[in-house]
Amino acid sequence: MDQETGFEKYREYLRFLARVGLDPRLRARLDPSDIVQDTFLEAYQARRGYEERTAEAEAAWLRRILAHNLANAHRDHHREKRDVDRERSIEAALDRSSIRLGGWLAASDPSPSRQAMQKERALRLAAAIGSLPEDQSEALLLHRWHGWQINEIAEHLGVSRFTVTRLLRRGIEALRRKIEEIEA
Repeated sequence: MDQETGFEKYREYLRFLARVGLDPRLRARLDPSDIVQDTFLEAYQARRGYEERTAEAEAAWLRRILAHNLANAHRDHHREKRDVDRERSIEAALDRSSIRLGGWLAASDPSPSRQAMQKERALRLAAAIGSLPEDQSEALLLHRWHGWQINEIAEHLGVSRFTVTRLLRRGIEALRRKIEEIEA
């Protein structure tokens, strides 16, 4: 299997985690897709043993690389000294985000086959969120993931509160349709 193709299935999942892990105020200067691309480059360069990884171990390995890249991006933009605890906290936050994403799709049956199906659904959910228009996915992530209030989102996006509520409503509706299409 081509390495790029193997990693490619994680692109939207990692982009979702990068968007969640990146301070929304830094997104004007940093693109989560660039951080994911750097992650893929590092993973490709360190690909030895790639074929031996389970999907779960592979995703965890890519999350660690992503956490390192996010910590570097935060450091570079804040000009602080490298803080290993901060890097570990970003890695832990990404792990929690990954678990939370899976939790959106959680089933009551914890069997290995059910868990594998949930992980696959989490990848599809991340792809569905990534396929939404940027303003809708941004509003959803800020509101549902970061817990921002509508007025904070409106100020951040430079739009009215009404526009934010419309973006959230349309984003949720579109996400429901995309998930129904995926699962049909």
